[in-house]
Amino acid sequence: MKFEKYPFEKLTELLEGIVPNSDYTPSSLTIGEPQFDTPFFIQEALKNSTSLLNKYPKSAGEDYLKSAMIEFNQKRFGVELNKSQLIPTFGTREVLFNMPQYLLFDKSEPVMAYTNPFYQIYEGAAIASRAKVYHLDLTAQNDFKPQINDEVLKKCDLVILNFPNNPTSATLELDELVIWVKKALEFDFVLINDECYSELYFDEENKPVSILNASIKAGNPSFKNIIALNSISKRSSAPGLRSGFVCGDEEILKGYMQYRTYIGCAVPLPIQEASSVAWNDMEHVKYFQDTYKENFLIAREILGIDMPKATFYIWLEVGDELEFTKELYRQKNVKVLPGSFLGRNGIGKGYVRIALVEDAKKTREVLSRIADFRLDFSL
Repeated sequence: MKFEKYPFEKLTELLEGIVPNSDYTPSSLTIGEPQFDTPFFIQEALKNSTSLLNKYPKSAGEDYLKSAMIEFNQKRFGVELNKSQLIPTFGTREVLFNMPQYLLFDKSEPVMAYTNPFYQIYEGAAIASRAKVYHLDLTAQNDFKPQINDEVLKKCDLVILNFPNNPTSATLELDELVIWVKKALEFDFVLINDECYSELYFDEENKPVSILNASIKAGNPSFKNIIALNSISKRSSAPGLRSGFVCGDEEILKGYMQYRTYIGCAVPLPIQEASSVAWNDMEHVKYFQDTYKENFLIAREILGIDMPKATFYIWLEVGDELEFTKELYRQKNVKVLPGSFLGRNGIGKGYVRIALVEDAKKTREVLSRIADFRLDFSL
């Protein structure tokens, strides 16, 4: 089994030997890790639950955590789920890697499709599943939205979307997602939407919807063939909690739950306690939404970008992205991630991904460095 190097390993190799300008404080805008303290009430819940470390956690998760996640879906998306339609998970990365293997195991010639550029775990899952891959290319010409190709989709066993999107920050509207749901039913493939950035939105009137909303509108209230994933990492600045869930088609989840009993991804009980209070609370998320919105307003002012509807990423067109990345590091002591490290077949070339995960003061200072550098770097 041979995997591609992860983007951050490629970045380390790209920058090896370069001495950054010591006149500037080092700044890394490469990884999607919020640089803010996890809210105190979540930390307290974790600290107060350490006595539970003497107990094995259930693979299925505790009822109180499932209830908190179900209530989150009801409050946020207006979707009513029962407990057989949701599984708490150890974050979502593990699901994105092992669920395709579960779904495709019995296929003699499995076929996957996923957005390109992409979160590299999708590719890893395809390799581990021995799946043939079709890329759903996201480009400026298609507004970074995947295009429907019936000839491809009728061959697929599994399709992974990721909206709001990492790295492009694109979103799909409800009616656009409805089309994808209908295709999943028409061609009988499983459709997963990775919704980990759904809560980092900036306009209450235009907040992202879930693939579950689209499934209901498409006349599929049982969520046949439809799976949604979400995580606490971004919305609560708590990536270390590794708390996520997978929800949707209960027939798929029934078998997947049995599979999960073998893979050892049960969430420790103190983490379940802390996660449940975080999922139950919607107010603390507003602080992070406001913070990222302020960062994007700063980025619009300094870099002239358009405001996205969600996420904390800038997908910045720069020309030669590898040279841009090296020289920006050398001259301004700022690390960004070349877009070509996140895509295949030339997709992502000419772009860098910038993660706006610092506070406003640091964001303004570092983006000013990038803007100064761009004046001398030709597209």
